[in-house]
Amino acid sequence: MWFLFALLTAFAWGAADLFYKKGSDPEDRYSHIKIVIMVGLVMGIHAFSYMLIQGIDFDPLDMLRYLPVSALYILSMTLGYIGLRYMELSIASPVQNSSGAVTTILLFIFFTHVLSGIQVTGIILITGGVVAIAVLEKRQELRLLQADSAVLDKKYQIGVMAVLFPILYCIIDGLGTFADGIYLDELSLISEDAALLAYEFTFFLCAVIAFIYLKWIKKQSFHLFRERVKGYAAIFETIGQFFYVFAMANNAIIAAPLIASYSIFSVILSRLFLKERLSKLQYGVIVVVMIGIALLGIADEL
Repeated sequence: MWFLFALLTAFAWGAADLFYKKGSDPEDRYSHIKIVIMVGLVMGIHAFSYMLIQGIDFDPLDMLRYLPVSALYILSMTLGYIGLRYMELSIASPVQNSSGAVTTILLFIFFTHVLSGIQVTGIILITGGVVAIAVLEKRQELRLLQADSAVLDKKYQIGVMAVLFPILYCIIDGLGTFADGIYLDELSLISEDAALLAYEFTFFLCAVIAFIYLKWIKKQSFHLFRERVKGYAAIFETIGQFFYVFAMANNAIIAAPLIASYSIFSVILSRLFLKERLSKLQYGVIVVVMIGIALLGIADEL
């Protein structure tokens, strides 16, 4: 089931990326804080509902046990939200999601794993494809910037800071997923349900702090029902998180790069709904990634 859970996570987070981009306002310096509030709110509602429906006896100390993982994830996501204000989604998302390769390498180095030829090939195709999409997009964007007639949306222009945020996300998220692999799979330090609730409740507390900071310290307005797009992103983020913990608990070293391929889904969706460009070569890279995903699925059945 880990393969299905990983695919569902990839699709949900790909959709979340689309709405993150639509909800990121380059003119609003507090846009990323508002996204944190919406994501934390939805995760908090889901955590309370899941705990009550499933009759789970949640130990608040699990929030402390799982805090190293939660902190890395929340920090990386916040940096990602900031970066999306300045970078085209089709560039930012693939750069960020190279973190799957970071996680796989770390798990392979520090823990004993034997991967089949099919699995290695699948991981290489997925990771290589995700990085290739980012490189192709950057080249295309640079060509447009050099053209005298090119007039780009402010949030699509590339600068040093804009590139820095996705790179930081990649490193920090990769470390977070590595820690998650240790907690959920390698050493089984916490159960899937406990990890899910600990993370979502922690994010909810961050949302409360962010709301207090925005409303009473920065004196900024925040209207819940005017943030529908951010709310859609938060819903898909939460759906993905739900399936993510179960995928990572069963096969972290392979699930991590597979889940990172959600950037491919976000690229496709960005072409459909945000009208971002996609060349034939980029379509070819997407096909390669899909082949890699298929190989991992076949290897799971062998």
